[in-house]
Amino acid sequence: AIKDELEDLEKAGINVIQIDEAALREGLPLRKSEHSFYLKWAVHSFRITNCGVKDTTQIHTHMCYSNFNDIIHSIIDMDADVITIENSRSDEKLLSVFREGVKYGAGIGPGVYDIHSPRIPSTEEIADRINKMLAVLETNILWVNPDCGLKTRKYEEVKPALNNMVAAAKQLRTKLASAK
Repeated sequence: AIKDELEDLEKAGINVIQIDEAALREGLPLRKSEHSFYLKWAVHSFRITNCGVKDTTQIHTHMCYSNFNDIIHSIIDMDADVITIENSRSDEKLLSVFREGVKYGAGIGPGVYDIHSPRIPSTEEIADRINKMLAVLETNILWVNPDCGLKTRKYEEVKPALNNMVAAAKQLRTKLASAK
């Protein structure tokens, strides 16, 4: 069903599609002896869902609240073009594994602000978070995005937060371009 949906989205002209990850952490069996089989199955399931799309269609995935160290090779094997992760509460602690683990050119979008809070982060605050991420990740793989979906927030909270996020990204792109 998901595979059919992806193909329909692509036919409709959508060329960036996010598929939430295949429960790598959430479904992981408690018995370590079952981890390998489960992770191979989950990765295979994820890849089957997007095997029919064109190479020009970007496949994004998202993972929330996780420690990725022991599943990084499965994340790599998923072969998503971009992974977005919850990051605003972890202070970039989760990022080093992606710098070490990303070997196929995948992008990473660590959340730059906490969508579970009604607080609207300033442009400067978001720019500071992005700079901290750039101390760990290379500019060519960093995507700027909120932590997760925005369904828990009201429009009055979402719009200014996203405006500040876009302003911070533009500000840093300009700064990085002038430094070259």
